[in-house]
Amino acid sequence: MADVDPFANPEGYGFETRAIRAGQPHDPQTGAVTMPIHQATTFAQEAVGEHKGFEYSRTGNPTRSALEQCLASLEEARYGRSFASGMAATDAILRHLRPGDHLILGDDAYGGTFRLISRVYGEAGIEYSAADLTDPAALEAAWQPNTKLVWLETPTNPLLTVIDIAAIAEVAHNKGGLCVVDNTFATPYLQQPLRHGADIVTHSVTKYLGGHSDVVGGFVATNSEEVDDRLGFIQNGAGAVPGPMDCFLTLRGIKTLAVRMDRACDNAEAIVELLQGHPAVSRVRYPGLADHPGHAAAAKQMTRFGGMVSFELAGGRDVAMKMATETTVFTLAESLGAVESLIEHPGAMTHLSAAGSPLEVPDSLLRLSVGIETTEDLLNDLSTALDGL
Repeated sequence: MADVDPFANPEGYGFETRAIRAGQPHDPQTGAVTMPIHQATTFAQEAVGEHKGFEYSRTGNPTRSALEQCLASLEEARYGRSFASGMAATDAILRHLRPGDHLILGDDAYGGTFRLISRVYGEAGIEYSAADLTDPAALEAAWQPNTKLVWLETPTNPLLTVIDIAAIAEVAHNKGGLCVVDNTFATPYLQQPLRHGADIVTHSVTKYLGGHSDVVGGFVATNSEEVDDRLGFIQNGAGAVPGPMDCFLTLRGIKTLAVRMDRACDNAEAIVELLQGHPAVSRVRYPGLADHPGHAAAAKQMTRFGGMVSFELAGGRDVAMKMATETTVFTLAESLGAVESLIEHPGAMTHLSAAGSPLEVPDSLLRLSVGIETTEDLLNDLSTALDGL
């Protein structure tokens, strides 16, 4: 990390200001107001071992350092590390575990996370189990003598389950373990897990942080120097780092995170109202609904309820598969969190790897990533598709 940056101080500047300025001083040579893309692999040394903070771009790069400082500030974390993808960030955290260790994850975790844990780390001797993390007692019951950490998402992907971070962190800490929170859906604009007791926060910056469907990346934040040192060793030693252009694009996206999230939340709330009133829809999953099981927890730890909406269709899988291909403004595609609205069938797409497991999702489920288009266009698009089923 670089010298202390006044714009990184959450007590001195608001979120939107820090999103634009933290870690990104004006260029001292040219006065450029945007962070340069330092497309260099190596850096000149004044003498052997004497340099200006950078030696080799796998180890550290000025553009990457700016991104790490900015995102750490937004998560109100002391430390931050950037990775080449969300899964690379997840992998770096899981490398804290050793053969024979055990971890617990939520019973509706992201399919890619489950695939990495079950197929890669499971085969390497890491034990795991899934639990209903909406119930702290279920976590206590699932905890084993060799459990080292609990991995949770909130809201979850794709069922939008909300987990009480403070309650789960308390159980983990009482047991001597770590609490890891995937904050991708909420973003640090809506939720800051470290405030609620989490030890580690991770993101797929490919999603809302990048925000434009043009960059892949991951990020990990923590207040623990020990955890950060380990992450830094893995970051350099394993080398799954983002390139300077990736970091630049992510920084560009973060500058508009707050205004994009506000617009996405506005659109999502309007869409939820439409879906609730349509006879083809059997269930709407959105934390902002008063009857959502996790609404109280969401209201406690989130400032708004997000731009992700999931819903189930009364006609089952066949109708859901048809609906996924009938929209025009909503694009049928994987991923989420960008300016354009997307629709997908999780069971056949992003969560196919969870089929037949405790994490399998309903086959009548569709997931919407609500973008920032004109609200009426989104409503008309969904209404037309639903009416045609």
